[in-house]
Amino acid sequence: MIEESAQREFAKHLKLPVTQLVAATEKWLNEYPDTVTANPLVGQDRAVTAIARSQQIRSNLSHIYMALPAGLIVEDIVQRMCNDQGWTSSTMRDWVYLANPEDERAPISISLPAGTAESALVGLWEYLEKLPNERTEIFERLVQTYASAGFRHYLELVADKLFDDIPGTELASVVVSHTEPQPWYFCDRVSQASLFGDIRLQSIDGTISAELHLIRPGAILKANGGTLVVHAAELLSQPDLWRQLKHILRTGVYEWEQPTTTQAAIHYEPDPIPVDLKVILAGGRELYSQLQDYDPEFSNLFPYFAEFSSFYPTQNQSTAPYFDFLAYVENRAHSRPLNKSARAALLEISACSTEHQHELSLDAVALIQLLEEAEVLASLAGEPEISRTHIIQAQLEAENRDRLLAELNWQSIIEKQVQIDTEGFVNGQINGLTIVGMGGVEFGEPSRITATVHYGDGDIIDIERKAELSGSIHTKGIMILTAYLANLFAKQDPMPLSATLVFEQSYHEVDGDSASLAELCCLISALSETPIDQSIAVTGAIDQFGNVQAIGGINQKIQGYFEICKRRGLNGQHAVIVPKSNVVNIHLSAEIREAVANNLFAVYAVSHTTEAFELLMNTPCGEASATDKEGLFGRIHQRLQAVISSQHQPSTPWWQRIFKRSEQSEG
Repeated sequence: MIEESAQREFAKHLKLPVTQLVAATEKWLNEYPDTVTANPLVGQDRAVTAIARSQQIRSNLSHIYMALPAGLIVEDIVQRMCNDQGWTSSTMRDWVYLANPEDERAPISISLPAGTAESALVGLWEYLEKLPNERTEIFERLVQTYASAGFRHYLELVADKLFDDIPGTELASVVVSHTEPQPWYFCDRVSQASLFGDIRLQSIDGTISAELHLIRPGAILKANGGTLVVHAAELLSQPDLWRQLKHILRTGVYEWEQPTTTQAAIHYEPDPIPVDLKVILAGGRELYSQLQDYDPEFSNLFPYFAEFSSFYPTQNQSTAPYFDFLAYVENRAHSRPLNKSARAALLEISACSTEHQHELSLDAVALIQLLEEAEVLASLAGEPEISRTHIIQAQLEAENRDRLLAELNWQSIIEKQVQIDTEGFVNGQINGLTIVGMGGVEFGEPSRITATVHYGDGDIIDIERKAELSGSIHTKGIMILTAYLANLFAKQDPMPLSATLVFEQSYHEVDGDSASLAELCCLISALSETPIDQSIAVTGAIDQFGNVQAIGGINQKIQGYFEICKRRGLNGQHAVIVPKSNVVNIHLSAEIREAVANNLFAVYAVSHTTEAFELLMNTPCGEASATDKEGLFGRIHQRLQAVISSQHQPSTPWWQRIFKRSEQSEG
């Protein structure tokens, strides 16, 4: 451990202690309950209530859109709701198609009590085997056994028919049979056949035809009477299928598409089937918004919106239920037991992934993958339990797999192919913290921002924008800091100085406003001619009054700068400045926390730009109208006044300037 820098003693109140750099997992562990019950629905009360209410209403205008963030497993979520809410299969029925004695190309559909289709058809066969005048007894038995008006009607229709009187080669085909009825079905690979079913064709002696056994049901008929969950993105990528589904939901009737070949259509028209089911579209929040905007019918058919959360908030409720969610994750991962240290590590990683110190992740897939890898490590070590060591090692290995591009970028900085100064003092130069997206991965790294000042009309020239490398939000940030400077130094007189800003050695588009604070600090340095401490990197957005505002990716940005400093050798001066409003989002690695504890690295949180100015330039700001050079603003004010005065001095005629120089040389 080294002593804290006396140079920054005045900013000690801005420095964050180690305890504020990570979530308080010990408090959460103390709420671990005596017993846990695996539950994937922890923290999802809002969405679960919406779905429960919709399930209580059986109409064609009460379907559901279920918005699921990445990492939630649809099947587990739906099955748990089915169990908890008591979704029923009591209204589900078997469906069969029977040969039409009047038209073999128009099979008749009938419904039967669930699980009875095959036995009913056996009874029908026995019925037709008897002579018409011997069928009274079996007719009464079949009618009483199988409560179906359609079946009774068919028995009456063929009461005087023998097998030879019924056209075609097939008597019946079971389309849907619920021998083990389930209340819901999931259609995740959406196609015409999988969702709606189809009628296959056959060729016999060159004749193409359709028959009863070639009628194949889709998920709609299988789930008829229950609940159908459909993968929304898969469905909506095929507009014809979406329109067909809406038609079925509006009318409550399923009609078979006519089978066709490349040569001609085949006339085969089975009876339509009445449809009564609850549809749940499972997709993302963005897709829901698009449907609301572009399909006026959507909200009529799907008025219930069930939005699932990606995190569990701990601020205003007990953490105990979250351990039920972790129990579900452990069961899904088929892992050996976790000891207390492993749970603490898992809570840390869970909070880190939410980038919030008072939230825990509900990304089941990510946590399952982590535990599966920890299980392998524990198995290789011959340990009966998973410990903190296994969890941390699994996490580090996962991070390392995605780190090649980041390390190549960091190495280019270490080798000075990309210039980043991490020590010394330089006028008009600062290290801004940025997020780089490359090859499907994101990582943090510092970016050198420079500013120069010249005579002008107060404009700030953003070179990124001139080169068409600036996004709209970054351009807005430049405009805001321009307004801030004008509010400080140009209330009465226009600013006679202009400036240029650029991200040096940046060859891709720059967007976002998280560099606004760094850019403003760089401009203040150039205007006041006061050097900036290059060992401190900066991130943060600002408003027109100089308030520092929150940004995203705070942990990746700090990690990226720390990696550069670590490779060059931490000297106790290296630090980052972040918005105070982002403190709740900070969750740094154990390595960074150890460096902070040993005064090798520091994190400063500021709420106003002046705090950052003073820390970076080790000089008080003072008043914007001050005439002394003790403060940063006074230096800028004096410089501006000097330029204004020089612009208002009358010019001396050329011949007077010549004589004046002659007199001076003679003297």
